[in-house]
Amino acid sequence: MADIAIHTLSNGIRLVHAMTASPVAHCAVMIDAGSRDERPGKSGIAHLTEHLLFKGTEKRKAFHILSRLEDVGGELNAYTTKEETCLHASFLKTYYERTLELFGDILFHSTFLPRALKTEKEVIFEEIKSYKDSPSEQIFDDFDARIFSGHPLGNNILGTKGTLKKLTEKDIRGFMEDFYQPEKIVLASVGDISFPKLVRIAEKYFGEFPGSRHVGQRAPFTGCQPFRKVQPGRTHQAHCLLGNLAYSMNDPRRFGLFLLTNLLAGPGMNSRLNMALREKNGLVYTVEASFQPYADTGVFSVYFGADKMNVEKSLQIIHKELRHLCEKKLGSMQLHKARQQLSGQLAIAADSGEHRMLSMAKSLLGYGKVVSFEETYQHIHAVTATELVDIARETFSPETLSCLIYK
Repeated sequence: MADIAIHTLSNGIRLVHAMTASPVAHCAVMIDAGSRDERPGKSGIAHLTEHLLFKGTEKRKAFHILSRLEDVGGELNAYTTKEETCLHASFLKTYYERTLELFGDILFHSTFLPRALKTEKEVIFEEIKSYKDSPSEQIFDDFDARIFSGHPLGNNILGTKGTLKKLTEKDIRGFMEDFYQPEKIVLASVGDISFPKLVRIAEKYFGEFPGSRHVGQRAPFTGCQPFRKVQPGRTHQAHCLLGNLAYSMNDPRRFGLFLLTNLLAGPGMNSRLNMALREKNGLVYTVEASFQPYADTGVFSVYFGADKMNVEKSLQIIHKELRHLCEKKLGSMQLHKARQQLSGQLAIAADSGEHRMLSMAKSLLGYGKVVSFEETYQHIHAVTATELVDIARETFSPETLSCLIYK
């Protein structure tokens, strides 16, 4: 891609930049480390580390970190997933150096003082309570805990109160020494700045970080047994998650599964399950399908909330739609519409500078290159109706689907 530039800093950190004419710029530091990289008994350490990066450095207190960009109208944020940690910011393009200096400071010079550690644990305890009050979110984590039972991929990203209480400054620093290493870090930028100038600034604030010789390794995932679990809940509505293990981020069949997922219950109101469950039968308010690929596996799922009396009827309709995809090929017009819808949604998402920045960082971490929209478009339009049937039979087979119900 002509407008994408990539450079490796002197210590091995990779820098990727897309030039734009907007007065607003976006930067992110993405680290190839998440909750799946946690050691036994250390659940929640990846997320806690992300929180603590904002709580004080050798020269800044928490207030000064938060104010550094917000005082000039910028936004500073972060998130942790199962496989990555990301610090990101949006700001006026004149503040590139201010932003990268701040990122370098919190990434390489955080202090993790005992008082900050104690306070932030309390904050996360409240975050856990908040999440437990949202069954439509909690059910995804409970499903993962079962389908990835015994593996770190099953860890709740927030951790538990018990594991968090035991984490120390030494644990935090040990986790960072294992995973916050140059070869696992990508710095991504979208904005109006020349690439040579950006390289100079990045080298100034990131290039001197030496890293360590030891790099933590991930435990591979080997498989699971399907399950069906009905769990009593104190909610007015039942919540249900139906799903299966799926393809990894390197499996070429992932494009076909993304297409099927979108066709079933993507964001479009004309999705098959939205039409069947909501529009025709009035059984649900929300139904959504998702496919999350990881480095060596993935998860496909369908979530819906319904009256407790309508759960089984809703499941019957979902299984019927899944069975249709396993037994009958899409017609040429149906396939064309499915391809066009997914491609259009991806194009609209890519039009956001922040989305583009995060996508570039994730792509460079996962594939060692930035996968262009054009390349993704070609993969989507290369998927055949026969391949979709094969993918559906492998992923949607009733014998291999797992089901978790809060009822």
